[in-house]
This record gives sequence, structure tokens and C-alpha cells, in this order.
Amino acid sequence: MILSDRKNITKIQLIFFISIIILFCSFILALPRISIPLSLAYILSLALTPIVSSLMALRLSKSLSIALIFIILTILIGWPLAKMIPILSNESQNLQNIIPKLEHYIIQQFQEIRLFVKTKTGHEIGDAYVYQLLEELQNWSSSLFLKIPNILANLIEWLFLIPFFTFFIIRDSDSFKKTLLSFTPNMIFERCYYVMYVFNRQLGNYFFAKFVEAIIVGGIITFGLLLLDVKYAILLGFTAGLTNIVPYVGPFLGLLPAIVLVMLEYGMTSPTMGAILILYLVANAVDAFFVFPFLVSKIVNLHPMIVAVSVIIGSHYMGITGMVISIPVVAAVKLIITEIYNEIYTERSK
Repeated sequence: MILSDRKNITKIQLIFFISIIILFCSFILALPRISIPLSLAYILSLALTPIVSSLMALRLSKSLSIALIFIILTILIGWPLAKMIPILSNESQNLQNIIPKLEHYIIQQFQEIRLFVKTKTGHEIGDAYVYQLLEELQNWSSSLFLKIPNILANLIEWLFLIPFFTFFIIRDSDSFKKTLLSFTPNMIFERCYYVMYVFNRQLGNYFFAKFVEAIIVGGIITFGLLLLDVKYAILLGFTAGLTNIVPYVGPFLGLLPAIVLVMLEYGMTSPTMGAILILYLVANAVDAFFVFPFLVSKIVNLHPMIVAVSVIIGSHYMGITGMVISIPVVAAVKLIITEIYNEIYTERSK
């Protein structure tokens, strides 16, 4: 009777624990305005926690250690951002002049192709699809520029919320862990603690590696574009570094605006276009053969096929955001499945 009651209590504890996890994840996913800065703050806290521990070893208090790190980060990151934001803003506003140039270029190229086909075959190509494409381009550009104020407002909100969340996540991390573990049933306590530890380490290392990877790729491209004296060099380099965070398609997303801008300014057959393509090829080759294998692939320890499938599934359900988070999520799922397998088969077989 007593054993039966204990088994029932254990089952109830397990169901209660799983329900809390599901409810918490559902609540976070239902509120993207909170979940996005909270997730970024959590990732940032994983990268900063070892530094806080090192400062605390020097007999500094935890709050003072965190405050000192934030002051240093504000100086190291805030000053360059303060210098870059006006440049990026100015270059972004100048992009509005690109749309009319792009429309004119498309019409001009279409007329040349149309004339060539008519001369050679006598058949005249219809222009309905071209003007439909131009209309779609105008609608897309108009909606994009209308969204810019909302994007800037979200960024300003994140600049406040992310440091705010990060500070309290680091400061109260021990109490958060104790609260979570207090709900964990004894039968899975050790496994849960181990999974939490390994997941936090992998997640922090993964996004730190992707951050370094983006800086290297963006830096190479920005420096190369400045040497080539290409317009919007800083904006294009920043875009290339940012899009490189997206697995597989990121390099192509970063290359596309460069091709469009250079095509309009210099033409498709110009030496500048060739130099741009070589520059992006070199930057992504450095990333693919040196940066990614040493920084990223060893951290997640996933088969390339699993990575590719996870990115496709992530893009299907959550777009670009899903592509970014798909790899660490799958790595976490693999970790959990491995622990469950060890608990059911390895431990029972002993």
C-alpha cells in the first residue's frame, strides 16, 4: 500500500513538472514581444556568467561584478553603435532612391530582350508579367519603409529590456535553478540537472560562436567593400554579417542586396561586380572551411543531414527565426533523448 502510494505521488509529481514546463513554454511563445528579448537576454547571460564568476573570485559581490561588466560592455559596444547607427540610418534612407533605379533597370532590360526576340523570331513578348512584378516590388518596398518605424521602436525597446532581463537572470540565476529543481521529481532530478547544465553550456557556446562568425564575415566584407569604394559598404557588410547567422541560406541573403546595388550602379558585366562576387566568395569560404568547423560544428555535434532537415523544418514553421534557433533546439532534443535512452536501456541493463 505504501509503495503504491509512493508510485502514485511520483507519477503526480512528474505530470505536474511536465505541465509546468509546457505551460511556461506556451506562455513564452504566445508573447513574442517578451519572449524575443527574454530569449536574447538568457543567451547573453550564459555568455556573461563565467566572467561574473571570475570577478566574484576576486572577492567582488555578484551585483557589483554584473554592474562592472555592463559598464565595460556599454563602452565597448555602445560607442561603436553610436557611431554606426547614424551611418546605417543615412544609408538606409538613401536606399529609397534605389527602388526607382531598379524599376527603370528592369524595364530597360525587358525592352532590350523584347526587341531582340522580336527581331530574331518575329514574336512579341507580352509585358503584363513585368509590370505585375514592378507593382509587387512597389508594394513590398512601401510596406517595408512603413515598417521601419516599428522596427526601430522594437529595437529601442530591446535595448532597454535585454540588459534589464540579463541583469536579473544572472543575479538571481541560483534562485531560479533552485525553484525549477524544487518541482523536479526525485526520479529524474540528477538527469534534469545534468541536461540543464549541458544545454546551457552548449547554447551559450553555440550563439557565442555564431556571433564571432558573423563579426568575422561582416568585417571581411565591410573592409573589402570599403577598399573597392562601393556605396553603402557599411550597410552591406552589416547585412552580410547579420544574415550569416541564418544557416545555409544566410550567405545568399547577404549577397543579394549587394548584387542589386552594384548592378544598378556599375552594371552586371563591370569589373566591380566580379570583384564583389569574389569578395563574398572569399569571406564565405573562410567561414565554411575555417570558422564554422572549429567554432560551430563541434559545439552542436550533429550530423549534417540532421542539421539540414532541422533548418528546413524550422523555416517552415517559424521562418528565419526558426532557421536560427533550429540547430540549438535539435541539439537540446538530442541531449534529452540520449538521457532518456540511457535511463531506460543502459541503466536497466546493468
